[in-house]
Amino acid sequence: MSNYYNKSDHLFLLIKTLSKSEKINFKIYVNRIKKNKNSKFMKLFNIMSKINSYNEKKILDSTIISKVQLSNTKAHLYKQILVSLKLQETNKENHDIQIREYLDFAKILYNKGLYIQSLKFLEKAKIIARSYEFKTILLELVEFEKMIESQHITRSLYSRSGELSAESKELIERVQCNNALSNLSLELYGLYLKVGYVRNEKDKIFIETYFRTNLPKFDIKKISFYEKLFLYQAQVWYHFIRQDFIMCYRSSYKWIELFKNNKKAKRIAPVSYLKGYHYLLDTLFYLNHYSKFTYIFNQFENEVKNGEILINGNTRILIFMYTYTNRINKHYMEGNFSEGVKKIIPSLFTDFKKICNHLDSHYIMILYYKIACLYFGSGDNNNAIRYLSKVMKNKKKNLRQDLQCSARLLHLIACYESGLDENMDQKIQSAYKFFIQMDDWYIVQKKIIHFFKNLGNVYPHQIKSQFKKLKDKLIKYYDHPYEKRTFLYLDIISWINSKIENKSVETIIKEKFIRNKISENY
Repeated sequence: MSNYYNKSDHLFLLIKTLSKSEKINFKIYVNRIKKNKNSKFMKLFNIMSKINSYNEKKILDSTIISKVQLSNTKAHLYKQILVSLKLQETNKENHDIQIREYLDFAKILYNKGLYIQSLKFLEKAKIIARSYEFKTILLELVEFEKMIESQHITRSLYSRSGELSAESKELIERVQCNNALSNLSLELYGLYLKVGYVRNEKDKIFIETYFRTNLPKFDIKKISFYEKLFLYQAQVWYHFIRQDFIMCYRSSYKWIELFKNNKKAKRIAPVSYLKGYHYLLDTLFYLNHYSKFTYIFNQFENEVKNGEILINGNTRILIFMYTYTNRINKHYMEGNFSEGVKKIIPSLFTDFKKICNHLDSHYIMILYYKIACLYFGSGDNNNAIRYLSKVMKNKKKNLRQDLQCSARLLHLIACYESGLDENMDQKIQSAYKFFIQMDDWYIVQKKIIHFFKNLGNVYPHQIKSQFKKLKDKLIKYYDHPYEKRTFLYLDIISWINSKIENKSVETIIKEKFIRNKISENY
């Protein structure tokens, strides 16, 4: 699962994202000027479209472009592709691009002194902006209209000035509320990406105070679609960080319902809609509510299959991530790890190759960890170690510290299970140092590390009793407000039970799933 393209070359990446129709349209756009047909930038485009990896030597050998000219030629080609794409996007459902085009026309007409014609384009743009709640752009349009009206006598200025002033004032208030909620949502998401869940009382007080002091005043009956969206997003991150999954479920459900009650929003903001689905499913996974999880997941997959979700570069990545992580989660809940490896891994690798270059570090790390868990549950410890090592090699220490810590614990367990324990002391010391470095040295981690450290001094016939003692120590913290977060990523109790009962992890989790399903039906 290595990257197929050179991430450092932005032009090459852009060309590789172009669809067949986009390439055809680009050539039509360029060839409208005859001399462009044999231009250096078109020769560069043709060769870069054919090669599978960025190779500067091959490009220079295949074209008449000199090394000195290459940088400028690439920059020119990059700009021409973007202009071509912009022209194509204007004809699609990108209403903000349409608004910007009308605004550009209005400014051109204004500069020519054609004020009435300029105002007509502004009015067209405002109609679209109001319809799709683009308040920031709408405010820009109103401010431009105010400037025209204040400088030039165009109509009944006295009545119009009052209307524009009131409209501008109301928009400023709405934009301020919108910005406050979007900022809160973004900052909470950033905190979640950095540290994950609250680790102690200090973290809990900080996040609760931060949320309360930064939440603006609003009337839920009066706020717009986007204000509600940012509010529900902020609530989801907030409850997620606090590990309050019941409240997280309620907020993520409201998030999805907001889109279902605003059908056109699914086409305008498909990324936000997909993220809402993901957090709703993630919450149900952590709550271990299998029937609701499968119902919502089937709903999600059907919407993707039926074309109800707009497919573009962004949504394609999210659909890939959310489909595969939740397919893995489903097998995890059922205890069908071996079946999951057979059914999921081959197609996952095939699809990964197509978009690997567009996945960020966060997504890749989650994917590797999920794959490792699937292999571990199936009993394939060597492959589990392989993918856990990829997580552990991540150099971004400030990204999902909780996940990186869990990967190190599971790595120790997988090494022990596979018999690769010749350097166990070194591995334990490495994990210990990482927990200290990440300020994640808590009771559950301490007890697990201590257990592995002393395991070398235990006789074979005593091992089972040591596992029983470890279980008794850890089970006390299963529902602890801060210690339980370790169990969210790593079902260590099931692993301990497998050692006590001489069964596979897969069997233990499968049996637990059957018991839970029976109790859920009752």
